[in-house]
Amino acid sequence: MKICLIIPPSSFLMDERVFMTLGILKVAASLEQAGISVDVLDLSGFKNFEDIARDYVIQKTDICHFGLTATTPQLPATVKITQAIRNVRKDVKIILGGPHATLVNTAYRKEILLGKNGRAVRAMAQLENLFDVIVAGDGEQAIFAALEKKSSKIVDADKVGSNLFLTDQQLTDSPWPARHLVDVSSYHYTIDGVSAISLIAQLGCPFGCGFCGGRESPTFRRIRMRTSEDIVAEMVHLHQTYGFNGFMMYDDELNVNTKMIELMQMITRAQRDLGVEWRLRGFIKSQLLTDAQAEAMHSAGFRWILVGFESGSEEILTAINKKATRAENTRCMEIARRHGLKVKALMSMGHPGETRETIEASRQWLLEVKPDDFDVAVITAYPGTPYYDHAIPHPNTEGVWIYTYQPTQARLYQQEIDFSKVAEYYKGDPDGGYRAFVYTDALASEDIVIERNRLESDVRRILGIPFNKGVAAMRYEHSMGQGFPTNILRTTA
Repeated sequence: MKICLIIPPSSFLMDERVFMTLGILKVAASLEQAGISVDVLDLSGFKNFEDIARDYVIQKTDICHFGLTATTPQLPATVKITQAIRNVRKDVKIILGGPHATLVNTAYRKEILLGKNGRAVRAMAQLENLFDVIVAGDGEQAIFAALEKKSSKIVDADKVGSNLFLTDQQLTDSPWPARHLVDVSSYHYTIDGVSAISLIAQLGCPFGCGFCGGRESPTFRRIRMRTSEDIVAEMVHLHQTYGFNGFMMYDDELNVNTKMIELMQMITRAQRDLGVEWRLRGFIKSQLLTDAQAEAMHSAGFRWILVGFESGSEEILTAINKKATRAENTRCMEIARRHGLKVKALMSMGHPGETRETIEASRQWLLEVKPDDFDVAVITAYPGTPYYDHAIPHPNTEGVWIYTYQPTQARLYQQEIDFSKVAEYYKGDPDGGYRAFVYTDALASEDIVIERNRLESDVRRILGIPFNKGVAAMRYEHSMGQGFPTNILRTTA
């Protein structure tokens, strides 16, 4: 048996070759460990990805299973890849895993439990129609169930206690991502000028922010920890194998780990033993940050932290169930500064009850605390978020759903999105390409975009922070019939 795992493009990003997709590479490593031959078709950055997928299927006649991963914004491209495969061969099994499948399944299970036939049921039916098997949750063991000849239509690994849901020990014992199956050299990211690569030290975030995906999914909600020894061993491996001295720790919140300081100390010792100096970057939870954590992070090589502050309005922080106050967010900034850590503030707008006044509070807070950089995103209600899962149909407007934060009755209106076709809601072009699919009682969708753009331009101008225009996305062309360039395909064959 041979399987091809496919990483779809992310054309909504300015540069797709920054962070490689680690989840599907973990699945590839599990397959390799079991002696199964794996190809990885990495389509990140290719605009003619449908042609590449079609040519691959024509040439690789020994492949009988295809596995694709997809975040919600990647789903339109994933659907096109699936159609390209089906147009050539109808006898192969096509499996969908990844965040979107997991989040849709979470919302689907909730509706089924409540006896409802809503948009999550329709979204799951759409996935079942497009793909042969849907894998929800951890894929490392679930992939083997999906590959069985008589597999279930939905392989649900998103259940604590099942033999498919990874425990702390299984996460530690599982092989590291099979990065050798992609062109590592084609990915480029730096931390303070140091070439860097991403890794995942832990899984899950226990907090219940209303806008955040997977708040009712154990895969994303339940914390699973690798040992500090295993994490540091992977970093040493990446340094010695690929020469990296920079590491982006892509965990939800590093400091939910009760052994975080121990981990930082071990990273510091590893550098001393190797005679090198590393640079690190990662996400933390604002109200959990302490001086001891910040000091240990700086000693380990952290110079940047990213913090989801979201808003400078107490009203909005309450409505989104952030569990952090404006004062706690300010204290986080002060702690970081004391220990030489630069902060990128991650802000968002379009939340329940959002008004021009709450947006102005965010503007004033940013100007007060002066972050080193910041982002401002417009919220989208993804499947698996409380905003999506707890919304009800608008009584008077078809295709609109309403989420209500019950304690204050603050409302958020959401336009229904066909996620298999539309991705314009995600990020966007700072030069006017943003589009909102939400609105509030005080702000229309267009108003939210206008206020987002105004806040960003105003704060960047006053604080002297340049726009993150980055580099135009690198695009690759594939010569038809000439085989596959090394930056597309890696194989164990």
